[in-house]
Amino acid sequence: MAGMTGTTPGRGWLLRLVIAFAFAQGAVSMARPAVSYRALALGADARAVGIIAGVYALLPLFAAVPLGRRTDHGRAAPLLPVGVVLIAGGCALSGQAGSLAAMALWSGVMGLGHLAFVIGAQSIVARRSAAADQDRNFGHFTIGASLGQLVGPIAAGLLVSARGDELARTSATALLVSAVVAVCSFAGLWRVESAGARGARPLAHGAGERPTGRPVSVWSIMRSRGVASGIFISLAVLSTTDVLTAYLPVLGEHRGIAPATVGLLLSLRAAATIACRLVMTPMIRLVGRTALMAGSCLLAAVLCASVALPLPVWGLAAALALLGFALGVGQPLSMTTVVQAAPDGARSTALALRLTGNRFGQAAAPAAAGALAGLAGTAAPFVLLGLLLLGSAAVAGCGLRHGGDGASRTAARGAPRDAPSDHPPTPDHAPGPEPRGGEATTRRRP
Repeated sequence: MAGMTGTTPGRGWLLRLVIAFAFAQGAVSMARPAVSYRALALGADARAVGIIAGVYALLPLFAAVPLGRRTDHGRAAPLLPVGVVLIAGGCALSGQAGSLAAMALWSGVMGLGHLAFVIGAQSIVARRSAAADQDRNFGHFTIGASLGQLVGPIAAGLLVSARGDELARTSATALLVSAVVAVCSFAGLWRVESAGARGARPLAHGAGERPTGRPVSVWSIMRSRGVASGIFISLAVLSTTDVLTAYLPVLGEHRGIAPATVGLLLSLRAAATIACRLVMTPMIRLVGRTALMAGSCLLAAVLCASVALPLPVWGLAAALALLGFALGVGQPLSMTTVVQAAPDGARSTALALRLTGNRFGQAAAPAAAGALAGLAGTAAPFVLLGLLLLGSAAVAGCGLRHGGDGASRTAARGAPRDAPSDHPPTPDHAPGPEPRGGEATTRRRP
C-alpha cells in the first residue's frame, strides 16, 4: 500500500517534522514573552501588550483559508520553509523595532509565518497517517510544539533582564536569538512529504474525492458534524496557552516575580503538556475521546482561574504544571476530530479553518484580556480564560457526544491499516459525511 501512494516507509518523516516544529515553536515561544518585555520597555501598559499580542494573530486570521485551499490541491511541504523565513524575519525585526506600532507589525509577520508552517505540517501528518494512527501521530507531532514551549520561555527568561534600563537591550537580544533558533528548523525540512503528494489526489484519479474544480464550501465544511466543536475546543485551549505566555510576564512584574522565574514557570507548563501527550493513547483507551476532552477542559478551567489567586511561587508552579497536563489533550484530539469529520477533498481547508479559529482566539483573547486587566487588574484575564475553558468543556460533552470514541479506542489498540497512508479516508465510525462514489465498495470495516 505504501508503494501505491508513495509514502516513505517508517515514521522518520514524522520525527524530522517534530524536530523542525520544535525549533519553529521554540523561536515563537521565546519571542512572545520577549515581545511583551520589549513593549513594556518602550512604555506599553497592559492594554497595549494585549493589542500587540492580538496583532500576532491578525494577518493569519485572513490568510488561513486561502492557504488551506491551496494545500488541498497541491503539496504542503513548500509552506514550511516560507513559514520559517517569516518567523525568523518577524523575530529579528521585532528586536530592532523602536515603536509599539512597528512591534505590532512584525509580531503579525511572525504570526503569519507560524500559521504557514503549521498548516503545511498538519496537512502532511493528515495525509501520511492511516485512520488508526491519527491520534497517535498528531499527539507526537504536537510534542514538537510542547518542546518549543518548554525551552523557549526558559531561554527568554535567561536572556531578558528587567534591571533598570537593561530591559530594552536584553529583550532585543532575546528576539534576535529567537530568529536564529527559527532558522535551525531547516535542519528537519527534508523528505517530510512523499514525492508528488497532492491533497486532492490521494488515490488514483481522485477516487472518492470531489473534483479539484469544485472546492468544498466553507459552509459545507462547518456543517460537518464535529468540525465546529473541534474548532471551538482548539480555540479555547490555544487561547489559554497564548494568553498565559503573553500575560504571565505582566503578572510576574505585578507580583515581583523575576523574568527567569516566569520563564521557568512557563516551561514547567509545557513540560507537563509533553508528559500528557506521551500517555495520551492509554488515556484515550481508558476513558474515550469525548470524556477525556470534556474532563481535561473542565479541570483546566478550574486551574486557570486559580492562577488569579495570590498564590506563592510554589503554588503557582503546581497550578501551572497541572494546567499544562490538562491542556495537552485538546490540540491533538481536535486535529483528529476535524480531519475525520471534514468532507473529502477539504481536509487541509478544514485544518485551516481550525487554525482560523485559533488565530481568532489569539487575536480576541489577548485584546479582551488587556482591556479586562486595565479595568480589573492583571489577574482578571485568567478568570476570563477559565470561563472560556468551561464553555469548551460543555461543547466537548455535547457537540462531540457522537464523535470518535470508538475510533480512538480502535486506534489506540493499533487497528489494521485498511486505507492508503498518504491521505486517511473518513472512517465508517467517524463523524462527517457518508462515503462517496466508489468508497462504499472499496473501504470496508476490517
